[in-house]
Amino acid sequence: MSGCCAREAVERRQRQLLWVVLTLNATMFVVEFIAGWLAHSTSLLADSLDMLADAVVYGISLYAVGRAVSLKARAALTNGWLQLTLSLVVLVDVGRRLLGDSTPEPMMMSLVSLMALAVNITCFAMLYRFRSGDINLKASWICSRNDMMANVGVMIAALMVSRTGRAWPDLLVGTLIAAIVMRSAIQIIREARGLQTTDSSDLVCEKDMAKPV
Repeated sequence: MSGCCAREAVERRQRQLLWVVLTLNATMFVVEFIAGWLAHSTSLLADSLDMLADAVVYGISLYAVGRAVSLKARAALTNGWLQLTLSLVVLVDVGRRLLGDSTPEPMMMSLVSLMALAVNITCFAMLYRFRSGDINLKASWICSRNDMMANVGVMIAALMVSRTGRAWPDLLVGTLIAAIVMRSAIQIIREARGLQTTDSSDLVCEKDMAKPV
């Protein structure tokens, strides 16, 4: 198989994989968001927004497969800023709920977060081999890794809410999820900017080489 054909085969497998994980995350976003709203759970809402961000990330990664480095860097940068924005939205929601007195429903929190964990474990396993490759696929793998930690956090929050009858464990986990997403977003933004800088340097070198002596 020639180098061109091999590359096209790899890109085709990447696209197929990204379509699968995109569909899983988009479906789970709808389920978690509705459940979080009905259960008055900030941590579930935070996790659902994280799922939405992941679905967008996978869509951006699909766009970037097989494209130039500069386009991949721009796609990853968009991904990072989206995650950063959503983490700030969650923090605002935490502040809003601190002023209220509603207690989330721990049983619904537990069941839905368990479903989300199963989805994220599946995505994590499928993306594992790409963890050190293309920046957008690496970003997708990082998202799945963070989501698993977030799902476990929601289950712990549900247990604590059940034991204490108070909302603070849910708010605490919602804040932690937002912080994890924020940290990952900053990491992706830095790597994307570094990739843009490298690509610009390569272009400058190519232009210099093209100049007549």
